[in-house]
Amino acid sequence: MTRNRILITGASAGLGAAMARDFAGRGRDLALCARRLDALTTLRDELVAAHPGVTVAVRALDVDDHAAVPVVFGELRDELGGLDRVIVNAGIGKGALVGSGRADANLATATTNFVSALAQAEAALEIFRAQQAGHLVLVASMSAVRGLPGKKAAYSASKAGLATLGAALATELARSPIAVTTLLPGFIATDMAAGAGDARMVAPLDKGVAAMVAAIEKEQRRACVPGWPWRLIDLALPHLPDAMVARLS
Repeated sequence: MTRNRILITGASAGLGAAMARDFAGRGRDLALCARRLDALTTLRDELVAAHPGVTVAVRALDVDDHAAVPVVFGELRDELGGLDRVIVNAGIGKGALVGSGRADANLATATTNFVSALAQAEAALEIFRAQQAGHLVLVASMSAVRGLPGKKAAYSASKAGLATLGAALATELARSPIAVTTLLPGFIATDMAAGAGDARMVAPLDKGVAAMVAAIEKEQRRACVPGWPWRLIDLALPHLPDAMVARLS
């Protein structure tokens, strides 16, 4: 099934903007949300100029405003005449040592990456249940596989929660016309990933996003992207010594 009308949150930069470019190149109509409307407008103009015939609708949305999420999703659904796929991509990479006096950073990370992602899943699935079709994509992280220490503790916990939500929904909806995909990206070259882990393990943005889009198009239930080396790390990570895990943080 081709999902022609795709909503992406956190679409003003990084992985969200790169996925929007890829899908526009495939002729898909897009609904793009982010806090920065100016950046979205610039991206929309770029995509429409490069791909005549593609519709790109944009809305400002702070996903932490949970009441606004279903309103904006509904507006974008109406503008495109329906939604076939929603990619819950918006997230933040803040973090601090737990107990270091920076609870604000960790609470913000937990809220945006899990609670606000849940709010987006709620809005998307309400639309999909009503139209009896759709594809929900949750962008988690390889850090969901095992809790990372130090400044990434809250981040990895938030992404683990999101990955578990995806697994639960995929099981629940397995025999329904609604598909659920959970992506676990490794290190991909974005501003958020700057300085993360071993530089040799950071995939170029185009390679990383190509792997993400390929997994989304296949509607895989769970996908570590890019495949190498992250599928192997997925198997090994739960069993690695703590000292090796610390190198990923």
